[in-house]
Amino acid sequence: MRIGILAEPRSWYFRDLRRAARERGHHTAPVDFGSIVAAVGPDGTDVSIACGTSEDAESPDSLGSTETAASPDPSGHAAPDGSAQRLATTTGHTPRGDARPHRVGAIPQRTCDALIVRVMPPASLEQVVFRMDALAAFEAAGSIVLNPPKSIEAAVDKFLTTYRLGAAGLPVPRTIVCENEDDAWAAWQALGGRAVVKPLFGSEGRGILLVSDEEMAYRVFRTLDRLQAVLYLQEFIEHSGYDTRVLVLDGRILGSMTRHNPHDFRTNVARRGLARPCSCSDEQAELAVRSAAVVGARFAGVDLLTDRSGRHLVIEVNAVPGWKAFSRVVGLDVARRVIMALENTPARTAERDQQS
Repeated sequence: MRIGILAEPRSWYFRDLRRAARERGHHTAPVDFGSIVAAVGPDGTDVSIACGTSEDAESPDSLGSTETAASPDPSGHAAPDGSAQRLATTTGHTPRGDARPHRVGAIPQRTCDALIVRVMPPASLEQVVFRMDALAAFEAAGSIVLNPPKSIEAAVDKFLTTYRLGAAGLPVPRTIVCENEDDAWAAWQALGGRAVVKPLFGSEGRGILLVSDEEMAYRVFRTLDRLQAVLYLQEFIEHSGYDTRVLVLDGRILGSMTRHNPHDFRTNVARRGLARPCSCSDEQAELAVRSAAVVGARFAGVDLLTDRSGRHLVIEVNAVPGWKAFSRVVGLDVARRVIMALENTPARTAERDQQS
């Protein structure tokens, strides 16, 4: 299988996935969102995504051996003209004439069987929309995208995630989302004068504040209003000082761990949270599996919080979950499981042929 990984090539996650893929006999290459090129014409569509020529894009061990003007040399270094090796998927037809996208030289037609999305870098609204649309087109043409684009769209948006979870009957904290400081002030009071304020987009606890006094509320809400930010307020849940991260893959629980932080109300490991293995209850397991399904994520990290009465609430569903600490404390090779999930994904060739 030829696997493209949307990740920084020097990151731990890219290297872990590359290791696991190699052990299973697959080829990998790093992919950058900014390299996406799409063309649509009367004869079909073509979505191509450039592969980096880092140490992972080994010549025969990279994505095929099709000879083209832009192919890297056998040493694995970039071609003299600086062209990038490219992954491409197509409906079986290509646009005529100059409709096909070009950069330097011809685009090598190297079919990618799967893409693993490990990053969602900051970008303009237009770029984000185009990237998600292109991933959807890539998937529709027969390639596997993990996670599916629609699930990533839902999971990166805290309001959309919370809304869908609540609409599905899953227990979530009381949440109010607005766009101006007056409404935020009213929401904060409605939530008892103590609320967690979160950025609509973001991960690893970045930008999250516990607002528990009037002066802080005034400053935070006014600042966010002036920045034209969306104000996302969630009731603060009194708990025992930890939350539970449950990793779900294709409707099954891979494992779970608790995260404690004696220094901060945010328990994220990136915020010095301490991770410990744990066994989740049947109720927690059901909540995690249902939550992943609600956002359409095959692979998800579901964060659960247990209040002082013993009630479990779903705090977040992460469609690009980290597993560095998880693998260490749980003793599970998560990257290997992810690669095996790709192997077990039914071929989409028949679906692609029906659509073409």
